[in-house]
Amino acid sequence: KPSFESTLSHAAAHGGLRGIAQRLVKHGVLSDAQAATAQSTASDLEISLLQHVIESGLADPVAATVAAGWEYGLPVIDLEALRLTTLPPAADYPVKVLQNLNVLPLARHGHRLTVAVPYPATLTQLDELQFATGLSIEGVLAPVDQITVALNNYLAQNERGMLDELDGIDDAVSSLNIVQNSDGNEVPLEEASQSSEDAPIVKFVNKILLDAIRQRASDIHFEPYETLYRVRFRVDGMLIEVARPPFAMRHRIAARLKIMARLDISERRLPQDGAIKLKLSRTRSLDFRVNSLPTVYGEKLVLRILDPTAAQLGIEQLGFTDEQRAMYEHTLKQPQGMILVTGPTGSGKTVSLYTGINILNKVERNICTAEDPVEIKVDGINQVNILPKIGLDFASALRAFLRQDPDVVMVGEIRDLETADIAVKAAQTGHLVLSTV
Repeated sequence: KPSFESTLSHAAAHGGLRGIAQRLVKHGVLSDAQAATAQSTASDLEISLLQHVIESGLADPVAATVAAGWEYGLPVIDLEALRLTTLPPAADYPVKVLQNLNVLPLARHGHRLTVAVPYPATLTQLDELQFATGLSIEGVLAPVDQITVALNNYLAQNERGMLDELDGIDDAVSSLNIVQNSDGNEVPLEEASQSSEDAPIVKFVNKILLDAIRQRASDIHFEPYETLYRVRFRVDGMLIEVARPPFAMRHRIAARLKIMARLDISERRLPQDGAIKLKLSRTRSLDFRVNSLPTVYGEKLVLRILDPTAAQLGIEQLGFTDEQRAMYEHTLKQPQGMILVTGPTGSGKTVSLYTGINILNKVERNICTAEDPVEIKVDGINQVNILPKIGLDFASALRAFLRQDPDVVMVGEIRDLETADIAVKAAQTGHLVLSTV
């Protein structure tokens, strides 16, 4: 097998000839007869001559690629001498496109990305990569077998690198417990993960959950798209991207979350609802409400973080200005009326309501809440889960509350005119009503 350097020297000595078939003959890669036969066969197969002679084993990939470089005036590089650590991060590029085209990102300079391609014909197919990245793409030739090996190592190294970062997670990961036994016992997350058959996935999911807790996120989104998979947190009402796991991990991550939430992992066509209860320490646990949604690119999962300690927050921890705090405290002291908390998703409406409810939660008061679902369970409060399927909606719950001798009523949401009408009438007849819009 000719070396890369010897092939270059041999090619230089023969100058430039027209046509890739003649070039392959002049470079000693093929005989005249082989070139003629191969050219006819490639035409019948509707592939390039270069691709045919390499895939069929007629020509050495290095020698044939060097000949093509001379013929088309394209740079040729030796990937065997390449260090993967010098390449741009694989997470920046769509894995599926790289694999389909069999191209390897080599260097990025500003808005220009240089990639190694196996055949000159591949240059006409780079529009897909350009569209996906928004970058200007330049191609250089490299032997196809070298690209295949380097690309696999490149993508594998990226996945290992991301997962290796998880080894630095603190001891909180190993101490997390998931309460999912039928008897309510706690099971370590690692033990509960046996069905996922992938410890690195467990580490990744654990890290995401811990990061979300640390950042005080209200929701976690695991989102599949055509060529990427991303994780976003909703923090202070705004979604922020926090991770882009390898695209190939999307099904395993979804399966891991569904196992934790006790969902049917074989059902991917219908939405499902579940819950995860994590034991963070002896004195603190955290609930996650889990919903799966079948999208055109796979299952999207959203976790709503429900922290029972949120109801114990002092009003000074809500971030109110002095004027807002004084106004809220004043309204909570009223014997009747309505308090509405408004704002976008994840902005803290529920926490603000529960803080108020906690202030009102005294032995001399009867407090009833209707929620869909109950997000934070609080002792001393009569909490009702709304179940529209059996006719238990907000309006019917409110009517029942008014026959329960309530002092304070909280309605999770005012969704229709009937609920609004009952809530207003309750507020006018000696009850303090709290709700969100």
